[in-house]
Amino acid sequence: MNTESSASSVAQSTAQDRQAPPATLVIFGAAGDLTKRLVVPALYNLVRARRLADGFSIIGVDSASLTAESWRKQLSDMMEFFVRHGGDEFHASEIDPTDWNWLAQRMSYLQGDFTDSETYGRLAHLLAKRGGASDNVGNVLFYLAVAERFFGQIVEQLGRAGLTRESNGAWRRVIIEKPFGHDLSSARALNAQILNVLTEDQIYRIDHFLGKETVQNILVLRFANGIFEPQWNRNGISHVQITAAETVGVEARGRFYEKTGALRDMVPNHLFQLLAMIAMEPPVSFNPDAVRAKKTELFSAIRPISPDDAVRGQYSAGRVRDQPVRDYRREPDVEPDSQTETYVALKVGIDNWRWAGVPFYLRTGKYLSTRCTEIALHFRQAPYALFRDTPVERLPPNIMTLRIQPAEGLYVSFSAKRPGPEIEIDGVAMDFCYSDYFEPLSSVGYETLIYDCFIGDATLFQRADTVEAAWWAVQPVLDAWAAQPPRDFPNYAAGSPGPEAADRLLQRDGHAWRPIGAGLPRRNVE
Repeated sequence: MNTESSASSVAQSTAQDRQAPPATLVIFGAAGDLTKRLVVPALYNLVRARRLADGFSIIGVDSASLTAESWRKQLSDMMEFFVRHGGDEFHASEIDPTDWNWLAQRMSYLQGDFTDSETYGRLAHLLAKRGGASDNVGNVLFYLAVAERFFGQIVEQLGRAGLTRESNGAWRRVIIEKPFGHDLSSARALNAQILNVLTEDQIYRIDHFLGKETVQNILVLRFANGIFEPQWNRNGISHVQITAAETVGVEARGRFYEKTGALRDMVPNHLFQLLAMIAMEPPVSFNPDAVRAKKTELFSAIRPISPDDAVRGQYSAGRVRDQPVRDYRREPDVEPDSQTETYVALKVGIDNWRWAGVPFYLRTGKYLSTRCTEIALHFRQAPYALFRDTPVERLPPNIMTLRIQPAEGLYVSFSAKRPGPEIEIDGVAMDFCYSDYFEPLSSVGYETLIYDCFIGDATLFQRADTVEAAWWAVQPVLDAWAAQPPRDFPNYAAGSPGPEAADRLLQRDGHAWRPIGAGLPRRNVE
């Protein structure tokens, strides 16, 4: 008998059999795009995985004039649309009617204004009816799937209505979507506002990037494998590149994007979370507080980013996936002379013992050449003495690439001798894809995060000090860009790798960007 395999199977079975406790999920913004595209499909997948208890229920809250029946119909139609046409993340060949009905029959709807106290009085009454008594409402998870301007108002209204007060062993928790503030001062103000009502352990600041299996696996890769840790520092690694490239444009999100831009939208949250996973010190355990403390410690060690180490770009017309696309300034709800960046590249320095002198290069953008999110660790070259007769520039680099999406996996390039009588070196690669070893799970990236909120595991969520430390690092760039608008927008064609200035950012350090998608299997290159 294979005891390792047996133990692993038992552990997996135990984890899969663990249901969340009975609870009511209250979704503010129930008629919005986020709820339809991601939250409800994630809940359906949790039903399929048997992670939700019979005592689970949903109350949707929104100003839209809907009934419970018409809201359920909207959600059902969206799920069927995903089956027929495919969604951003949700993929299924069919919707199981039994599982969908299990979820749908637990849905109710409350029409109301988020800023009106009467809405919260009616919500309290509805929760009390479900709990059977006014003092026995049970566990409640409030999900703020709304615009940022409502976050603080909703939390304050919940507090005034007594809905955040925990009693009789029941909990109250609040999920807050990003963006959590739009700069350091607004993040501090929002933290102060909600912490005046809630305790830190009631707040779950969500970042869906951390719901991806490959992001979570970074910690396992680093800390469960002894072969990596000795090289995972300034002695073994010359620099790190983190890329989040999209082949979609701003499209119908112009009103939101004009106020946000690529830096605010992606860097202090998504990219910094990847940075934390790859660069944080080992926590003493996977206890939520231990992991989050190490993330905050890392962000606090980031030097404030100099504007000289930041590049911004905006796309012009071009071709993406063989289709012509228009420039950003012609997108709906975008100003014709917009100064908003759709691309950003940064050089980040970490002032601690492990990473002193190692640059971390981050880039993200819309309408780039290939859809790809990855982390590439470039290892230092071996001493050249043994290869004195070999042109140094032809020695293949040693690069470990962690593919977050698509084709989730690990790609390692290294040197090997080419067959023949002479010592000739060539580059080879080892490629690990999760789909080759594990049965793929239907996931939109929110399943783990929502489930963790139900069971009270805050490991993958940000604390107040973590959020503020991330904004503190990028604030000098925000200030500089606000004071000095760009003069060269648009400066990269849609379908290209980005602006030339981003190449120069690395060239001055003797480095070059890894081609976007270079580590992807050919079938996954978009």
